[in-house]
Parts: sequence; structure tokens; C-alpha cells
Amino acid sequence: MRVVQATKFGGPEVLEVLETPDPVPGPGEVLVDVAAADVMFLDTRLRSGWGKEFFKVEPPYVPGGAIAGVVSAVGPDVDRSWLGKRVGTRTVASGIGGGLPIGGYAEKALAEAEALVEVPEKVTLTQAVALTHDGRTGLAVLDRVALRPGEWVLITAAAGGLGTLLTQFAHAAGARVVAAARGRAKLDLATRLGADAVVDYSEPDWAEQVRAATGGSGVDAVLDGAGGELGVAAASALAAGGRFLGYGSAAGDFPDLDREALAQRDIEVIGLFDLTGPDTDWQALAERALAAVAAGDVEVVIGQTFPLERAADAHAAIADRTALGRTLLTI
Repeated sequence: MRVVQATKFGGPEVLEVLETPDPVPGPGEVLVDVAAADVMFLDTRLRSGWGKEFFKVEPPYVPGGAIAGVVSAVGPDVDRSWLGKRVGTRTVASGIGGGLPIGGYAEKALAEAEALVEVPEKVTLTQAVALTHDGRTGLAVLDRVALRPGEWVLITAAAGGLGTLLTQFAHAAGARVVAAARGRAKLDLATRLGADAVVDYSEPDWAEQVRAATGGSGVDAVLDGAGGELGVAAASALAAGGRFLGYGSAAGDFPDLDREALAQRDIEVIGLFDLTGPDTDWQALAERALAAVAAGDVEVVIGQTFPLERAADAHAAIADRTALGRTLLTI
């Protein structure tokens, strides 16, 4: 089978297509004939050599932590009724709150049977793989921040895969959404998905524009996918008693927040790992997300797809900030 391998740390050019033997599922595992693989911002950072203190990845390795396709083989103790079913899943090495996002850029990939989610008939496999991480995470974020009708919420990185879902989830919950992104195309997308106001955070006064959109009171919640200095600026737009939930670091790292100052204003700070406790039913969240798409209530924004052999181009598109929604490899 063909796989994309990161042969060393470096730029997108280190990704090479190679032939390798088909993997064989062990106990508790299945083999998936991959139709589509998710390409995450995290994939591009790990490929560059970032984050080795958090993710013990060493080249050569096959990137990619989420796949969708058809189960073609099962391990010795796995229910054979999975054979032939369309599924979306994390790869066997990946995990929520742990694991490594590897193994997905391939024609065939292993997954744990307990992590499989059957894809409804009305959902495509490309939609399913775009939801594998973002669908369940978006709903976990929304449930944790507990938006109430009429509240103002600021969503940064609003034109990314998770940001586009959060904009729709928040709008459906009755919240008033301020979407922050960079460039007219991304702002127009956020408006189409239900944002009540949009701001371009390439403008120096963008946080003040957020406050102005709320009538000067500030937002009740921030869902921050940007991180870095953008996340710090987003926190400055919060009203007293608000909530800040950081789930991403598209700007390069998580924000260095002044937690003491925020606490003095009774602002709750919630991290992504606060969502990963034993009480979070990730399978149920995944099924909720797929059901919402199947019902036509939520649009999955897939901005760009690339064939497996152009994985380097997919990484480059994410790196130059031109990508909208999810970026996928199709096989």
C-alpha cells in the first residue's frame, strides 16, 4: 500500500510517498480502507519538529490521526459485523488527551474497534473524517462553556474546521456570535454560517472592535482557537464574569494569560484538557455531530482536498493561512 512518510523533521518537502506492507489488525483492532484522512494544523507543526516534549514522534513516521473509510479486516476478537461498514475514527495510535496523531496518511490504516463510529447514510466519508476530531471537540467545548440564549461569544480562528462548527453550534444555541479571522474570504464565510459580527484580527484595534460590536459591554465567552497574542487580546474583550475556553494554538502557541487579573474580574479560564475527563462521552458526542450533519442542521466546511501524493501541498496550504475549513487527503 502507499503511505505518506515524514522522512525527517523539516518543511512540507520532507513528506514522501512510499510503498509499505499492509498492516494486520491485532486484538481489538480493525483495518480500514481509507477514503479520506484529516490534515490538521498539529500535523504541520509536528512535521517541523515542534512539540517533541509533548508528542514523542521521531522520523520516519506516517502523519495523520483521523481517517474515514470502509472496514476491510478485523482482529481475532472483534465483531465481524464491522466488516464492510463505513466508519470515521481516530487511528490506533491516536487518542483524546493522549496518544500520537500518526498513521492516517495511508491507503490502509489500523483503528481500535471501540473507537469506531458508523457513518450515517446521508453523511459522506469526507464529511465524516472532517468531524472525527472537530465534531466531538466542538460539542464538548459548547457543552462546557454552556452558552445561554442572547449571550455574546467571540470565536477566534473562526474560519478553521473547528471554528466553522463552533460558529454554527453557538448560533443554534441562541448566542450572538462575533467571529474573528484574517481576510475577507474568511470573514464572509463566518457571516454565511451565522456570525452576527465579524472582525479581522490583522487590524490592531480588533479587540476594541469586538467590544464595540457588543455595545461596549464585552463578550460573555471566548472560544479561542488562535492562541498566542491573539488569544491574549481576545481575553481583553471579555466582560466581567465571563468564560475563556482555549482549544487551539493556530497563532503558534497557547496564550500566556494573566490569570490573576482575570480572576479579579471573576473570569473563568478553561483549558482543552479540562474537557478530557472520564465523564466526557466522546463516542456520544461524535454520534451527535454526525446526526446533526445528516439532518442538514450543520454544514461541514471542507475548504480543500488533495490526493495522497500531494500531502506536501496540503501542509503548505495550512502553513500559508489560505486554507478554509478542513483540509483533507483523499485516496
